[in-house]
Amino acid sequence: MNFPDFYAQAPVVHTYDRLAQLLGAAKGGLLDYRYVDVVRLAGHSCPTVAGAFLSGRAALRALYPDGPAERGMIEVAMPAPAHHGTTGVVAQVLTLLTGAAAENGFQGLGGRYARDGLLSFAGRHESDVIGFRRLDSGESVSVELDTTPVPGDPQMRSLLTAIVQDSASDEQKQDFARIWQDRVRRMLLDFADDVRVIKLTRLAA
Repeated sequence: MNFPDFYAQAPVVHTYDRLAQLLGAAKGGLLDYRYVDVVRLAGHSCPTVAGAFLSGRAALRALYPDGPAERGMIEVAMPAPAHHGTTGVVAQVLTLLTGAAAENGFQGLGGRYARDGLLSFAGRHESDVIGFRRLDSGESVSVELDTTPVPGDPQMRSLLTAIVQDSASDEQKQDFARIWQDRVRRMLLDFADDVRVIKLTRLAA
């Protein structure tokens, strides 16, 4: 694998998908999502991608404490328009984990297994709190990501400036990549369950 070793050490999100079981896509409908899956989806690894992965994991664990989360049975409400900042990137990661899709998602089979319309976006940026709701029970949680407890290396800004200005040496580019991924590593391995980073709130049904 052409990935940093710590990807394999990151938490795993366990899900069950009725549609995957029906169509024979996964034995027993069980789908495990690892950090490398979201890296492949996004095409890169950064604190936003890692934070989206951890946020989704926290929400699904809270909504389904006794077993795998039921993919395709969860609504996700994003707190900003799809084009705002990193909202679209976060939403794509959460679609992967939950199955929730916008209007362009899977429309179902015979009125069942639909995923379209389960992902919604706010009309304007109102907060950074993402909402998750189980369709069967109505149980809901919200999650807010705060990466400030996991600060980046002080060298990052100057290295990035040099890269953007096309003045960075190969060594500086390597240093930047190492420093960048080290922050992601710390988020995934050291702060995955830190309530200061992943702020989860249970909401009334």
